[in-house]
Amino acid sequence: MQKPITLRTKGILPIQKIRDLAEAGVIRTPDEYPIENGQYQPNSLDLRLGETAWRVRCSFLPENESVQQKMEKLSQYSFSIRDGAVLEPNCVYIIPLLEEIHLPNTAASHISSVEHITAKANPKSSTGRLDIFTRVITDHSHRFEEIAPGYTGKLYLEVVPKSFPVRVKTGQRLNQIRFRHGFQLLSDEDLLRIHSGDPLLFDDTGAPLSIDRVMVQNGLFLRVNLHGKAGEVVGYKARKHRDVIDLAKMNHYAVPDFWEPIYADSNDHLILEPEAFYIFASKERCRIPKHLAAEMIAYDTGSGELRTHYAGFFDSGFGGDRASGGSRAVLEVRSHDVPFLIEDGQTVCSMHFEPNAEIPDVIYGEDIESNYQGQALKLGKHFQQEG
Repeated sequence: MQKPITLRTKGILPIQKIRDLAEAGVIRTPDEYPIENGQYQPNSLDLRLGETAWRVRCSFLPENESVQQKMEKLSQYSFSIRDGAVLEPNCVYIIPLLEEIHLPNTAASHISSVEHITAKANPKSSTGRLDIFTRVITDHSHRFEEIAPGYTGKLYLEVVPKSFPVRVKTGQRLNQIRFRHGFQLLSDEDLLRIHSGDPLLFDDTGAPLSIDRVMVQNGLFLRVNLHGKAGEVVGYKARKHRDVIDLAKMNHYAVPDFWEPIYADSNDHLILEPEAFYIFASKERCRIPKHLAAEMIAYDTGSGELRTHYAGFFDSGFGGDRASGGSRAVLEVRSHDVPFLIEDGQTVCSMHFEPNAEIPDVIYGEDIESNYQGQALKLGKHFQQEG
């Protein structure tokens, strides 16, 4: 007999409920690839690459077809990644994932819920920091990353390396998925009210920002930090070359081989080169209280010229408690079409907050190994870390 699952409050499902969904068969994997304990995060589940990659002519949405049907029309060739294989820059690959999703269309006998269960996928932080563009596709869908109520079937990952060739292998995790019971974004008024008692943003000294300095408009805004002492690195620009990054190698690659440092300038501004990829840090330090989860949203300048932050999820506990003074958000930035000026303190991204349906049993940075807790400006975990 299956364990009953009761969902009574709207919000992001925490780790304990995600485990329940897996036990109930809502999340399924092949027998030879059972879900690993390390895939479970406070508010999400890491998704793993399957055994085969398909090189296709272009990106697509399946609309009225399955992803498999669309791939067969657009495929140039396929190859095994069980023992590892290289994906070339600016080529589009589709990789079926090991995890399948079988969301209940109506309340199942063992799942008691008052709202629909949906899901949303997003790249992991390390994926975005390597400038690997990824997004999940489902059968008959007209939107990337979103899994509709009642969806039952496979998940596929579109993968487009941008700056570097990357070596991938079956079982590696480029994306993660969140499950929602209903959908409830916190309003700007909610965010300001929460910040006044349980601060979300802090200054360089770790002091909470005064409420008049917190910028909100359909989300919480963050600004870019370009200010520093003479000789201080405030960002990185990806170098263009053909060296391969093996995703299995951590703390391995020398930073200067792949990144050009950007030093603080007395003018506190920088002109972004078209289509170049940059890593910066937010000016504010942020934290995500235990009862909330957050997602970084690409900031729309209204001109279509600037894209920030491919990777989106912030788990409960990111940035620590109030006494920790928060962590900077790392921003992945690309200017399209034309050179684009950014200045210190310029608004570059927005964060949307959602309540958790329950407090997670596991908190980011406390109960799990977290690569980016307490971070300042920091490249991905594949590069050699100072100290």
